[in-house]
Amino acid sequence: MGTLTRLNASAATLTKNRTEESRTHLSGMCVTCVDGCVGMCEIGKSAYRGHECIYPQPFGIITAASEKNYPVDYSHFTILGTAVGAHGIEASSDKAVFPNVKLEQAFGHDKGIKVRLPIVIAGMGSTNVAAVNWPGLAGGAAVSGVLVTVGENVVGMDPKSEFKDGRVVSSPELKRRVDLFRRWQRDGYGDIVIQANVEDTALGTLEYAIEKLGLRIAELKWGQGAKDIGGEVKIRDLKKAQMLYERGYVVLPNPTDPDVVKAFESGSFKEFERHSRVGMVTEESFMERVAQLRKAGAQYVFLKTGAYRPADLARAVKFASKAKLDMLTVDGAGGGTGMSPWRMMNEWGVPPVELHSLLYQYCSTLAQKGEYVPMIAPAGGFTFEDHLYKALALCAPYAGMLGMARGPLCAAMVGKTIGLKVQEGDIPVYIERFGSSAKEIFVTTPELRKHYGADFDEMPTGAIGVYTYFERLAQGLRQMMAGSRKFNLGVLGRDDIASLTPECAAISGIPMVMDVDKAEAEAIING
Repeated sequence: MGTLTRLNASAATLTKNRTEESRTHLSGMCVTCVDGCVGMCEIGKSAYRGHECIYPQPFGIITAASEKNYPVDYSHFTILGTAVGAHGIEASSDKAVFPNVKLEQAFGHDKGIKVRLPIVIAGMGSTNVAAVNWPGLAGGAAVSGVLVTVGENVVGMDPKSEFKDGRVVSSPELKRRVDLFRRWQRDGYGDIVIQANVEDTALGTLEYAIEKLGLRIAELKWGQGAKDIGGEVKIRDLKKAQMLYERGYVVLPNPTDPDVVKAFESGSFKEFERHSRVGMVTEESFMERVAQLRKAGAQYVFLKTGAYRPADLARAVKFASKAKLDMLTVDGAGGGTGMSPWRMMNEWGVPPVELHSLLYQYCSTLAQKGEYVPMIAPAGGFTFEDHLYKALALCAPYAGMLGMARGPLCAAMVGKTIGLKVQEGDIPVYIERFGSSAKEIFVTTPELRKHYGADFDEMPTGAIGVYTYFERLAQGLRQMMAGSRKFNLGVLGRDDIASLTPECAAISGIPMVMDVDKAEAEAIING
């Protein structure tokens, strides 16, 4: 089979080939395209639904990510263990046990951001799937003691937002998101990051969040790992589409055009597209914006950038250094949490291994010159503990946090669904074997109940799902780090992984496994 993204059908676009076992690798078309076919493939569907086929479907209840099989990915690294010594703890068999691996850390210019795990849940913005599952995401992040990001366009999409002179003065939806995190936060660990794109900046979202809601962390945003245009959602309500158009969004087709209104009401199409505009980055405007946010009261300022070309990554690293930002998140190509154009998601941007290898190079160059390097957070499809380990090692010593999105969102959705099934008395057999109530099904119930007491009964099951998922990641990461005899994040290094392919070694600068320890091994053999 050829590269998956050359196919003419995908579950993401609800399309399939007529001759599924016989396709042309160059185009993805059926080997025989027959007159009379109703058009099940992506070309066929595009013949009658046009631009609707650009986006993953069904919108609002899915997350989507690239199917592309990149030439090099994180599976091309292997984790190295050792039987000798220990780093970050006494080299004692009684003390160097995996539960003693320390994943907690404090960072920021004053070490005022505390996290129990090195995870930031990346921007969960105005998409329906993020809004519906926010109780699980925010609650789970709060219980776990990690960062969670309120993504772009939440204020602008909130129909109850109030504005004065074009600036937001009230947003019940944003306040709801903040309150859901604070309801479950414990011991000051974890925090909420508030993100802004072009529209958010114009509406004063960050200033409102800082001044009225008391948020500490503001994040500027340059694009996403999944796309190089602004965010988009689908709108099925005419009045809401018109409201967003009036607020300055790009809405297609124009919901104020009488002919468009007539076509919508007649059922010719059922969804409007709301798009955000693209930003125009300059060093001068970036530095000015950072200064404005600090003046407004932001205690910490982050930057998140996507899989743009290497020169833009260099700009992100350099600007973050010059502005003394507290964290820089770099999201590799292929990810997605909502509504990125499908082909763009697959075919645009610098893939994670290449992007993060460049990130390491640029940070190293600055560090060698004695310049400031902020906390680095690689992102790009990470879901399990081996991904976390490898990304931290590849970008060591600069990476101390990791961005995640689809994994936590999946855990939130599953946790929420289990709660609903328990309420309905319709627990699937696969789940029912673990118990008939939420307290039996979720393995972390005892520890959460011990901490929260009676309040645990009010905790969203989506939040329990996220916490339980993170608990698995934490234990798995501790086990892998202990196997490498590394007992805190600060001692994890690039020499803790090896490349399995020449291509991976050439891109990353991580030696092939057969070249690792060569001099030391020869000395041992010949000694």
